Amino acid sequence: MRFPESSQEALRERIVLACRVLAVTGLVEHILGHVSARTGPESLLIRGRGPEERGLAFTVVDDVQQVDLDGKGEVPADWRVPSELPIHSEVLRARPEVTAVVHAHPPAVVAASVAELPWLPIVGSYDIPAARLAHDGIPVWPRSALIRRRDLAEQMTASLGDRPVVVLRGHGLVAVGTGDPAHAVAEAVTRALAVDSLARTALAVAATGAPLQPIPDEDIAELPDLGPAFNVAAMWRHLTARVEHEGPATPLRG
Repeated sequence: MRFPESSQEALRERIVLACRVLAVTGLVEHILGHVSARTGPESLLIRGRGPEERGLAFTVVDDVQQVDLDGKGEVPADWRVPSELPIHSEVLRARPEVTAVVHAHPPAVVAASVAELPWLPIVGSYDIPAARLAHDGIPVWPRSALIRRRDLAEQMTASLGDRPVVVLRGHGLVAVGTGDPAHAVAEAVTRALAVDSLARTALAVAATGAPLQPIPDEDIAELPDLGPAFNVAAMWRHLTARVEHEGPATPLRG
């Protein structure tokens, strides 16, 4: 799979917006977290860091460059891939159908994972994507290590398995998307948001002292699959509108 230059430029802008969405929604803080999209069997676009790093809320197109799965490419001399590039490269190596990867540090997800709260479908119609993710299983990688090496990333990827998201205990989460890379970026972001919503609700319930109880299977059965037009496309329009109105006025091309 290879995309024409014009498509790659549009995809770079999609990654920029995804980074800003993560910041506006609180899924990342300051300068941590990154988003990638596959551009070929052995290549990806990824949000890295330049010499004037200002954080994900201020991401611009120049922060997104194309490299191979080992992090090599024709990139600006003062630009660097994230230290946790293996998170992205090992998922892409292991799962050819994956075309986007999001790594974020949602504080609620970190807290829920450290508290070892179970990832249960405790809500239904309130957040259908979150309920379905939890019902089908949200795996947890039990380590809190910085994933800078392939062997650690391979362990994390094994925990992810064929699921769309994995929680990293005391660290954050990794969410993936499939299909057209632009769609996949939005899909991975919305999946990360769903897990964050579940974590915040679980923490609020746990704080009352009440036990976390999954909703009945018959209620799960009544939750419709609203499809990507609603769960991804409509949600993405909302999220990018939030970026426009709540985020910094920094142009995408700085």
